[in-house]
Amino acid sequence: MAWNPDTYNQFKTERFAPFYDLLSLVNIKQGMDTIDLGCGTGELTKKLADYLPGAKLIGIDSSMEMLDQSKAFADERIQFIHRSIEEQLNMETKWDLVFSNAAIQWVDNHTKLLTDLIGCLKTSGQLLIQVPAQHHNLTNQLLIDLAAEEPFTSAFNHWNPVSPVLDIESYAQLLFENGSKEMTVFEKIYPLILTDTNALYNWVSGTALIPFTEKLPQGDREQFIEEYKKRLQNRFSKTPVFYAFKRIIIAANF
Repeated sequence: MAWNPDTYNQFKTERFAPFYDLLSLVNIKQGMDTIDLGCGTGELTKKLADYLPGAKLIGIDSSMEMLDQSKAFADERIQFIHRSIEEQLNMETKWDLVFSNAAIQWVDNHTKLLTDLIGCLKTSGQLLIQVPAQHHNLTNQLLIDLAAEEPFTSAFNHWNPVSPVLDIESYAQLLFENGSKEMTVFEKIYPLILTDTNALYNWVSGTALIPFTEKLPQGDREQFIEEYKKRLQNRFSKTPVFYAFKRIIIAANF
């Protein structure tokens, strides 16, 4: 997917909040070998490194547009690599900490994915994940519903955009079945207070909208965006707009 770091960073404060909640759940040890899956611009990878004494970190991301900004955060402890999460899982490297903030929602089959991520851990390793609860977020559901209507379903060639994100009970069950000794799994609302639905559209356009628009030719893309904006306006008629954005936090020790 083609990411735009400038659009993504318009809501930097709001996007950083769940990262700090996730960070607070790390069981800190000296010199942890750590990987940050879906590191984006690398700014939060640097904050993670500052939090972990003596740790060495690798941040991976599939977007060169985002990684272009990571150069400012690389140092003797932090390395950034252009690589997808799926490619990383095919490697045999083991980690003390596997960390992922708002990235695995782009990877299919979370039942297999979670098992594979746990398999990347060293003995006594830690898994920490934050993921948008896309199946519970209205902005995502409006996109899915619109894509299922004509003329868009034909334009998408009957593509199925349903999110792979599971409910928190399923994640907890998977952690248990894969030997977690201690876990924290919860869903939390991170409220967005926005000036109007145009601002809400800008929020969505930085992430969830991207896989929809990149699959459409120009004319259909413009029509899809305009119809989506209308549906946002109909649903969020009051100003300022209050949007209860839901995220899932997962922390497990093994």
